[in-house]
Amino acid sequence: MPSVRLFIGTRRGLFVATSDSSRREWLIDGPFIEGYEVYHAVVDSRDGQTAYAAANHSVWGAHVYRSADGGASWEQLPERPSFPAGSGHELRAIWHLAAGDTGRPARLYAGTEPGALFVSDDSGASWEWVRSLEEHPTRALWQPAKGGLALHSIQLDPRDPELIYVALSAGGVYRSDDDGRSWMPVNDGVRADFLPDRFPVAGHCVHSVRLHPAAPDRLYHQNHCGLYLSDDRGDTWTEISDGLPSDFGYVIGLDATDPERCWVIPEESSHMRAVCGHRLRVFETNDGGASWIARDDGLPQEHVYVSVLREAMATDGLDPCGVYFGTSTGHLFGSPDGRRWSAIASYLPKILSVTAVVDPT
Repeated sequence: MPSVRLFIGTRRGLFVATSDSSRREWLIDGPFIEGYEVYHAVVDSRDGQTAYAAANHSVWGAHVYRSADGGASWEQLPERPSFPAGSGHELRAIWHLAAGDTGRPARLYAGTEPGALFVSDDSGASWEWVRSLEEHPTRALWQPAKGGLALHSIQLDPRDPELIYVALSAGGVYRSDDDGRSWMPVNDGVRADFLPDRFPVAGHCVHSVRLHPAAPDRLYHQNHCGLYLSDDRGDTWTEISDGLPSDFGYVIGLDATDPERCWVIPEESSHMRAVCGHRLRVFETNDGGASWIARDDGLPQEHVYVSVLREAMATDGLDPCGVYFGTSTGHLFGSPDGRRWSAIASYLPKILSVTAVVDPT
């Protein structure tokens, strides 16, 4: 039977939770990378054991950490994404990491603050700034959001290694069809209510974008101004916020076997940034956002003032699909079926990211 590992990035390091396929009892280890804010952690699906973490520290700066043993131990890589002298940019944080395709086993991507994409072809030993995105004609429309100008949500089409999506806050969603040599903004139909032009080509505050692995033309997109769906690789977007208590939120969790099923956690507003109605509810759709069901069994329903950040929800893809999320108050919740919830951990440091990995027997 398979087992499940959760990589839990927090403001004070990385924790690892493990469970068997029942996903009801969990063993928590850590913290690793102590004292660092771990914005994101990934396990390289090409070997199932190599893991990377985006770690940021107010004094020692931003670094990439690597584990060769599935997260049992970590080492800081000697090199990190960096901007050349005279570029006018200085690395503030690493927000997102993504492993490349199987044909390039050493390919790794990193998204940073300020908003930039970096690529490594030697497993993080060196990094190259993808200047084609920085030099895009719409670059002047990018602006710092509340968390700074950052690039996140790097998504790769499993059918085509040259097809890449990235999202920026605030900049928008961009797609490259030629391995990053050129880019196009793909924001048609997405609102930007905070701008004079409500439907601009770029300048959108994107919170997260997820590509469905079983139907790669389908993307889900949680924006500052709505939840959206695309079935044409981002060329056009349809809003699917109806039926939710708010159009604002950060996270999207996908059922890897069912393109119609996903989970979101709406929040009250960009001002409050807390769950709606002071109740912790996860909303599930089984029809691609045409309707939504509140899943709150096992979750607190009174005086809840927490947020769930963009990387802080994960799914495991098992049958039934397990769903996990962490809160700004350090509480980690899980469900083996996406419907009934229990607390996996309480009183961790503020949770910034959750990643689920399924291991064979």
